[in-house]
Amino acid sequence: MKKLPLLASVALFSGLVAARADIIPTFTGTSGSQDQQSTIWSYTINITAEQNATTGDYFTIYDFGSFLPNSNSQPAGWTFSASLIGTTPSQTNPTDNPSLYNLTWTYSGATISGASPAGQNIGPFSVAVAGFDPEFQPPHQNGQFAAQGTLAQGPNAGSKVNNVGIVPVPAAIPEPSTLALIIGTGGLGMFGRALARRRRV
Repeated sequence: MKKLPLLASVALFSGLVAARADIIPTFTGTSGSQDQQSTIWSYTINITAEQNATTGDYFTIYDFGSFLPNSNSQPAGWTFSASLIGTTPSQTNPTDNPSLYNLTWTYSGATISGASPAGQNIGPFSVAVAGFDPEFQPPHQNGQFAAQGTLAQGPNAGSKVNNVGIVPVPAAIPEPSTLALIIGTGGLGMFGRALARRRRV
């Protein structure tokens, strides 16, 4: 008798999972610029089958940090912006450090259906970061993203759907004042070892 509510709960949970609709950014790697003075960070997005991207939909990569002005690149129909706070979809609560820049790409164009090939591997979306070292890949850390899309199916079709996830961003490097504190408290050796480990990644 006790198994019935459990099975019902599992079925309900499975139905909710199957109904999820997301715009999902994926980190595709870094590359050197043509002049080898900067590093390009690139991403693509996938729109899930239950969702569309319509005018005004967007995704934000949080706490990306410093990037070179006017270095952004994106597919036709997408507009780039950057801010220290947001842009954040409603009913989501991603981590957002107000001292690090967020990257947002907003769509304006014909509807893109996640159920079609046009909704897969959209990109690249990229920005450039100053500095390039051919001997190692820039250090990464887990950041967060949030996205707003449009539900394509069911009785709530046309309503907005928001999601949050994890995506790699450049690893934060201590500000000069923080570095001075590390040195002043005898942490230079520890900092040097951490930097060496990052260079071997």
